[in-house]
Parts: sequence; structure tokens; C-alpha cells
Amino acid sequence: MLICPQCKFENPNSNKFCQSCGTSLTHKVCPECSTDDVPVNALRCHNCGTECGKVFWAIIAKETITKALGVEKDEGDVRVEGDEEDEGAISSSLSPSSQIAPGSYLDSQERYQLLDPLPAQTETATINDVGVRVLDCQPYQISPIEAILASQQSDLLTPSVEASRIPHLAKLYIALQYQDQLGIPPIHDAWQQGNMQIVIIEDRSHWQLLLDLWQEETTSSLKILHWCYEMTQLWALLEPVGCRQSLLDLSNLRLDEDQTLALQRLYVESSNSWSVTESPEDAEGQTSAILEQPLTIQALGRVWQALFRQSQRTQFGPVVQMLGDLEVGKIQTMAQLQSRLEEISIELEALENATLPPITEKNTAVPTIPQSDEPEDIISTTDDMPTVVLAMQLSSLEDAGRTDVGRQRHHNEDYFGIETKIQKLELPKSRILQGHGLYILCDGMGGHASGEIASELGVNTLRQYFQEHWITNQLPTEDSIREAVFLANEAIYKLNQQDARSGVGRMGTTLVMLLIQDTQVAVAHVGDSRLYRLTRKRGLEQVTVDHEVGQREITRGVEASIAYARPDAYQLTQALGPRDENSINPDVVFFEINEDTLMLLVSDGLSDNDLIETHWQTHLEPLLSSGVNLEQGVTDLIDLANQHNGHDNITGIIVRAKVRPNLES
Repeated sequence: MLICPQCKFENPNSNKFCQSCGTSLTHKVCPECSTDDVPVNALRCHNCGTECGKVFWAIIAKETITKALGVEKDEGDVRVEGDEEDEGAISSSLSPSSQIAPGSYLDSQERYQLLDPLPAQTETATINDVGVRVLDCQPYQISPIEAILASQQSDLLTPSVEASRIPHLAKLYIALQYQDQLGIPPIHDAWQQGNMQIVIIEDRSHWQLLLDLWQEETTSSLKILHWCYEMTQLWALLEPVGCRQSLLDLSNLRLDEDQTLALQRLYVESSNSWSVTESPEDAEGQTSAILEQPLTIQALGRVWQALFRQSQRTQFGPVVQMLGDLEVGKIQTMAQLQSRLEEISIELEALENATLPPITEKNTAVPTIPQSDEPEDIISTTDDMPTVVLAMQLSSLEDAGRTDVGRQRHHNEDYFGIETKIQKLELPKSRILQGHGLYILCDGMGGHASGEIASELGVNTLRQYFQEHWITNQLPTEDSIREAVFLANEAIYKLNQQDARSGVGRMGTTLVMLLIQDTQVAVAHVGDSRLYRLTRKRGLEQVTVDHEVGQREITRGVEASIAYARPDAYQLTQALGPRDENSINPDVVFFEINEDTLMLLVSDGLSDNDLIETHWQTHLEPLLSSGVNLEQGVTDLIDLANQHNGHDNITGIIVRAKVRPNLES
């Protein structure tokens, strides 16, 4: 099955073009130079040389590694695609002969092509576990394991028919992936070949090493404590699946684009669960590990000591004491260790004259472990626990907007406006970004050119008001925002009165408006244009509630099925312009950005038929990553709406706000 990269339609493998939208399934567009005839199996664009192929990280491990899990190979463990083993691929390739050259394939289907050489076995060395970059030469083909995951809802670490077809090493990634843990690389494919397991995961080999940023002079002590805390959270996550060893290799500790701790891959503990200590540096200057004693949380302390040593960074007093207490066993549980980290962070902030906000349940940088007499193994952090909030600060603010007439209308009555001001102050030890954004979307109505006039007048009236009244680095008050909406309503209403318009000839417009000042947000709306909010932690949320008859009836206690069975269910209960200000009551809400957030303003041409709710995971969620182009993202949304809706004008504005803990010293 070939998944169209544009509309996500499932096509037969023989198709060269998507039978839904016509997109090529054999060639792709270069993101750099826009050349549209790059073969889908090419690593680089033949025109400009940009790498545009889909690259993954392949782990090739011998079956003996999974015995650390206390399981043996199931009789049903075979390659996921079928019942045959690919004897002509890796099983025969990993023989004690010559190095396996780039360009070879991991599988007999010739899907995953080596980009780097595989090391050869020698008479004295045997390959048990190796990682290598591979190119997916069939990127639109849904992988067999993805198909299994789509239908497999049970615990894959327990026996089942489907689970038995997945290599044991892959099941660890799957189990953690179901917990939505961004620190663990997502799995793409996996199969068994003889006594070899091949697992294909996200390639993080190019991600920044934690050690590199740890040793930067501009990295604050608070940020280092934050990373230590993230390691304790990952430790608790990895312990049940026996992969704590993943945290003990400095080269495996990476940072994502938001400087959040992440693992390049998983390492399975041996059946004895050993700890590590730092050994002398090897020829490349990397710290290796030697087996020493049963694995305990003391191993984390030794990792932190190694990071300080390798970075040549001076340890600050409270951390020296904590590491000493950890080493001699005064700190024995994860709860005690996390509490000590929190105490040190509060002490540091006090020294820096920083004021901690009060206890809250919102998203935070450093969760608090509640005091408990229960055993450590049943204590876990959850989103519902109270947390100490470290102030967040804006790290980037980006946006893109587009409007389209649709497939059935002859003119476009939608209108939008975007105004942003970004101020950046960067010094050797601090970086401050101030973002000021105004985003307005109006969907006009009234027939002929009237809707166009109303929507444009509404946007421009609001823009002018805030240009004159929003001149500080504080969000406007609710009263000020409501006043702006009333003025926009008055401007359109007066034009209706002046032209003596009546009935359906009176023009009007919906409104959804977003105001952002740093991490503070205000939203105002009238009608059925919407604002959606998307975060990795909370998923998709509709912030606004449509002002229409059906929704009004629901608020009065009528069941949704009955409320929307009315013939007038989708008729607006309020809009800007048709009546005076006594007939509108704009909704105004405020919220704070505590994690990376995508905000989407849409007219009903984009939101009708639950389009956003149905396709957000494929068309919105990838846009949370900084490397994904927002202009292309909003274009893809418009195209999607034209394919599935198209009966109305279509407008969308995407705003991407990235934040990070305010840990500057």
C-alpha cells in the first residue's frame, strides 16, 4: 500500500500517481530548489545536491541480546512481511569477511540501503550489535510493522499472535512509543532474520550531543539541573523494560531542537543488570564504560560526574554534596534524588534573585515528586501531580497564512491579517526573545461583493485599533479586546445602514482573532470561525465554541444529535455587522504557552466535516517541529480542504510558538 505524501490516500502498490489527488508516487519535490522530478529513492536532489531522502537508523542485533529480557525466541518470530527469512541479506552479509559497502541493502526487498559501511567481523571480534544509517528507498510504502501497530492495541510485551511476529528488541520501542515519550526514538520498521534482529528507528545521529552543550560557558547551572532531572524521569521510564543502560553512554545522550534530553537509541541491560564507571578515554577522546556492580541509581551520579569531567566544567557546591551522598548511599531512591535536585534548583534561583511562581498543575519544566512512604517502584510522576513551575520564555514565533476561493465559489469573501514584531536581545550569557503577534481571520457573508467588504473592513478596523492601543509589552485587557470587536462591528453596521441594506442583503462577517505577547495569549471570536491549539502533550484542542443554533441548544441541555437535527442548526447566532453592538457578545479567553504550541485559525471552509479533527496527526502534528516549513504546511491544509470540502472559501493561519525554560543565569 502506497500512502500519498500529499493527501494520505492509500493507493495500490502499482500506482504511479495518487488516484485521489494526482500526486506523483515515483518522484518528489526538492524542498530547497523545488525541482519536481527527484526520484523518491534518491538521497540527494540531482539539481542542487540537497539531501532530501528519508534516512533512518538501523540497529542490527544478535538474538542473544534479547535474553536480557528473560525471553527466548518465539517459533513465530519471523520477518514481518512474510514467513520467509531473508537469508540473502544481513544474515549472510555479516560473515567474517570484508566490510559491507554502502549501497548494499539490509533486506531482500531492497528497501533499506546502507549509507555507511558495516564493520566486518574478524577472527577475534564478533558483531553483536551495530547501528548504521540507511536510506528508505520505498518511503511511501507503509511498513509492515506500522500496519501491525495500527491494528494492535494490546500490550506487545505480552504473548499474542501479532506480538510474536515482532522482534523482542522492537517491542521495547513500541511499548515506550505507546507512552508518547519524545525522548525515545520512534520505530519505523523491524524484522527477524535468522538469529539477527533488525530494527529501523528515527535517525538521531546528527542531533546535538548533551556533552557539547553541557560544556558551553553560556549554559546555566539551572539548565544542567533540568537535564539531570530529565535523566531521572527517563531512568524511571526505562527501568520496567530493562533499558537503563541507554543513559550510561555519553554518546547516546542527545538534545532535540528545543534542548530537551533524548536518546539516540535503546541499549538493553544484561540479565545481571550491571552498573558502569568511567574508564580512561579512548583514542577518540570518548569515555567508555566498564562493568562494575549491580545497576543502581548511583550509576546516574557517575554519568553526571563523567559529564562534568569531560566538559571540564566546575561543579557547584550543592551538586558536589549531592553526588557524594549518592555515591555513599545516603540517597537511595529516585524520589529522594529528584527531591534533592529540586532543592538545589530552588536554592540556585534564590541566589540569582529569581522568584518561583506558585504551585500549579500546568505543564512545567521540573515536576515535583510528592512525599510518600510507599516503595519507590510504585512512585511515578504524572501530569496530574502538582508541579513547581519554572518560568518559560519564548524561543521562536513563526506564522504562515493563506486563503483560497475553493472549488465552487466564484469570489473569495474570506480575509485575514497578520502583524508581528519580534525583538531579540542576545548577550554572551543570555538570550531574550520578545514576540508580539496579532492574527485576524474573518469569513464574510452577504452575497455578491458584500462579504468581501465586510471581512476586509473587519480585519482593517481591528488592525488599526491595536496599532494605536497595543503599544506596551503586555496583552490588552479583556475590556480593550471587546472594545476593538465592538468597533469592528460598528464600522460594518454603519455601512449597512448607510446603504440601506436589509434582510439577507445586510453584510456581515465572522471573526477569530489571536493576540500573543511572549508566552501570554488572548483569543476573541464571533461566529463559527475557529481557533485550534495543538501540543505534543495535550494533542488537538478546539479553543473556541461556534456561535450557531445547534451549539446554543447544546448549552441549553439538548442532546447533540437532537440539536443538530434542526434545519437551522448551522445558522449563526451572532456575527459582526448585521446588527448593532447590543446583539453581539464576543467570547474572549486567555491562556499561557507552557510548551511548544501550534495554533490554527480557520474559516469554516477548512473546519467543516471534522476535517481538522480527522487529519491533524498527519497535517498538523509534524508542524510542531522547527524544521518543517509552515508555508508548505498551510498550503497542504488548503489542498486537503479542497479535496474533502471545497464548497466554500478556505482560509487558514498557522502560528508556531516554541518555548524553553527560563534558566538563564
